[in-house]
Amino acid sequence: MPDAKYVAAAAPQGQATAVLVLADGTAFWGSGVGATGTAVGEVCFNTSMTGYQEILTDPSYAGQIIAFTFPHIGNVGTNGEDIETATPAARGLVLRARPTDPSNFRALDPLDRWLARNGLPGIAGVDCRRLTRLIRDRGPQTGVVHHAAARQAISLDDLLAQARAWPGLEGMDLALDVACTQTYAWDETPWQRGHGYGRQTGPTHRVVAVDFGAKRNILRSLAAAGAAVTVVPAQASAADILRHKPDGVFLSNGPGDPAATGRYAVPMIQGVIAAGVPLFGICLGFQMLALALGAKTAKMFRGHRGANHPVKDLATGKVAITSQNHGFMVDPATLPAGVRATHLSLFDGSLEGVAVEGRPVFGVQYHPEASPGPHDAEGHFAAFAAMIATHKKKA
Repeated sequence: MPDAKYVAAAAPQGQATAVLVLADGTAFWGSGVGATGTAVGEVCFNTSMTGYQEILTDPSYAGQIIAFTFPHIGNVGTNGEDIETATPAARGLVLRARPTDPSNFRALDPLDRWLARNGLPGIAGVDCRRLTRLIRDRGPQTGVVHHAAARQAISLDDLLAQARAWPGLEGMDLALDVACTQTYAWDETPWQRGHGYGRQTGPTHRVVAVDFGAKRNILRSLAAAGAAVTVVPAQASAADILRHKPDGVFLSNGPGDPAATGRYAVPMIQGVIAAGVPLFGICLGFQMLALALGAKTAKMFRGHRGANHPVKDLATGKVAITSQNHGFMVDPATLPAGVRATHLSLFDGSLEGVAVEGRPVFGVQYHPEASPGPHDAEGHFAAFAAMIATHKKKA
């Protein structure tokens, strides 16, 4: 591992306004974008060609610096509709090229201005292919993005020390940093061109969504599938949830180590399962569902982040192209009796879904609500609604 002798030669001061420094000593120089300042976190790469605003506002990216592999980030600008939460959770970003002026009828702001307004520092001009290969070959990297203010000197030694001091995501409970703190109702449905967002005015069932860092489009998808949605904080107990008399309970996506968040979430999940209420989990919610059932989770070497991940349904043999964002996984070897694997990744064979035999309980690792897409897996919300309807008939 390199020490204070940096793998990338230091750029002469004045020719660079930003730098990305990894904990192994690798430095990438470039020009600053967005807010000035310093951000430290886990550096990961995302292979999506579209949806950068949704990615940057996805609460699951808390604690992470996102390197985009697609070179044209920012060309459609930003707007007030394509966000997954009001305050971006990502810590910074890395780009191949500076954002161009926006060219889209929906754009309200250039990406650079939007980043600055939201306090997100970034760096452009980085060889993102080289950075991606480094992460691919060495695994997750802790790093620091520093966008210097005018005429400010940049100390690589100080930035390297910050990168090496950051503890990493293992053992971190980040859900409480991004989850809601009060219960609220949700009735907004997905966006449609020419109409904007709709409203659910005739719900057929009640769903309590546990917010570990929920994306707005997940809540919209639940509403579109007929749910009157009540969102509760991450630390809600089973009693808190069952007090709402839900027809179904949903476990949301979120950031951090599922084992850390599971310290308070697993007892709640077990209580909901014991009560016989239909249960559906996505991403972090899926991982903690598996923990509640007796399985184990582990940090992945690379993680899955992109909108091109093929997933096979083991029951039908069909393959869906999915959107994914996770750095932890459920170990399939630890699934207990009565819990079956339902979906597998065709990239690396990792577990992508489970169901409980004889119970209305299932979860998937990927994002069926993906915005802007793909939409191959959005049928899981209808399946959850059908499961609720079947359960209500039996009750």
